[in-house]
Amino acid sequence: MTTTRTRLEPEVVIVGGGPAGLRTARELAATLPGEVLVLDREERAGGIPRHCAHTGFGLRDLHRVMQGPVYADRMVHDAERAGAVIRTSATATGWSTTGGLEVTTPHGLLDVHASAVVLATGARERPRAARLIPGHRVAGVHTTGLLQNLVHLRGRDVGRRAVVVGSELVSWSAVLTLRHAGCRTVLMTSDRRHVESYGLLSGAGRHLMRVPVRTRTRVTRVLGSGTVRAVEIEDLDTGVRETVDCDTVVLTGDWVPDNELVRAAGLALDPGTRGPLVDTALRTDRPGVFAAGNLLHPVDTADVAALDGERVAASVREHLAGRAPDSRAVRIVAEEPLRWISPSLRRVGDGPPARGRLLAWTDRYVPAPRVVVRQGGRVVAQRRLPWPAAPGRVFRIPSDVLDATRPDAGEVRISVR
Repeated sequence: MTTTRTRLEPEVVIVGGGPAGLRTARELAATLPGEVLVLDREERAGGIPRHCAHTGFGLRDLHRVMQGPVYADRMVHDAERAGAVIRTSATATGWSTTGGLEVTTPHGLLDVHASAVVLATGARERPRAARLIPGHRVAGVHTTGLLQNLVHLRGRDVGRRAVVVGSELVSWSAVLTLRHAGCRTVLMTSDRRHVESYGLLSGAGRHLMRVPVRTRTRVTRVLGSGTVRAVEIEDLDTGVRETVDCDTVVLTGDWVPDNELVRAAGLALDPGTRGPLVDTALRTDRPGVFAAGNLLHPVDTADVAALDGERVAASVREHLAGRAPDSRAVRIVAEEPLRWISPSLRRVGDGPPARGRLLAWTDRYVPAPRVVVRQGGRVVAQRRLPWPAAPGRVFRIPSDVLDATRPDAGEVRISVR
């Protein structure tokens, strides 16, 4: 039996209704004559900020600070006011044989063909199974996203004593959500030597919210019957193990991009981020397909993802105007202790990435990093930066460190010392 699909032909289709997708839609809908369509699989657009009830959103892109749900509503409102069409409960599941997007909705299947596609599907935290945490299979083990969904969108109870695994920015977001739900964080555990979030934030969490933080520790077992009753914690330096009573475990950080559509399309993948390989204009290796937000750099703040949307919108307009990019480009490769760097391609004639920053992730704490840029076996640039490179948060490198590189001298390798 042949399944009937409704064909849609917007000028631009954006997959993902979070900050990156909505900012892209706002910029394009205000300047293009054709339809700009946003597809979002959730019942409401807005992305992760919808269920982050704490403040801290909007500083870099909107130049004000607001709570997550307010920020999400503002992004949706601005996109719709600019003329974008937002379809929720619409899941892009793959690509049709004719090059369109296959989309599933409660009202039937869609075949969406557009002159440009922007992938802004974001990232997710690894669940327990992917982290290989042994122990009993019990209820009460959540990722931060699931926790926030349960508390802020569904009003569910999540327990009274929690262990938070990780010490990134999002880990403290989980602590705030637990506190909102009346659940005390009895321990934050991290296998790193240093707390991964900003010192001011972790200091406030430790002293104002009285959250005990233990670095160089890991969860070795989850214990319980039906629901969590405790976790076993191991000190990585001594090997000593102890049991911590709790009824909730929140697994934070350890991000992976939502790259299913990228892989289904056969787009080139960045081996570090596992998201699509893009240049500084956020083009993928398929003409007319672009990417933005935390699909590219898992994971940065919502406002940085939104500014990606502003950058990619300019590239989409150039594509629609028939301006092809220069074929000359060099790869940008991260060297240890950097795990990845984004964007990872510099093309002749392109401007800088969003905010003039390359985004990177480090596996080691470097308090006073010196960025070293090599090309063709020689050092072409060095720069001392006044901010640390720390695991658990994005490390920002001014993109003008690439100014001394050449398109004909081979790949560029960047490290920090």
